[in-house]
Amino acid sequence: MSDRPQAQPTTLADDDSHRITRFDFEPGAETGWHVHGFDYVIVALSACEMHLEMPDGSVNEVSLPPGRTYHRPVGVEHNVINGGTAPMAFVELEFKQGLDLAALDKG
Repeated sequence: MSDRPQAQPTTLADDDSHRITRFDFEPGAETGWHVHGFDYVIVALSACEMHLEMPDGSVNEVSLPPGRTYHRPVGVEHNVINGGTAPMAFVELEFKQGLDLAALDKG
């Protein structure tokens, strides 16, 4: 287990079709390692400077301004870390019924 502070999740909705969770991170906070059980989209509520630790040891750097989205398919495994110097927040929408992520790229 890491000695980093933990991101604070708040469940906003959870039913048969979707789960919506807000995540708040202090600088340096992390989600901890997890595998996504559903396709998902995040919407940045603040500027997000994310370090995504991957199982192979690599780190993906993702910067999202407020209002921008990021989406990935079921099965993604990572640890999300606030790599910035300010708090960050995003809302994650998980689609329990499946989602055509390719269609999002066309919109």
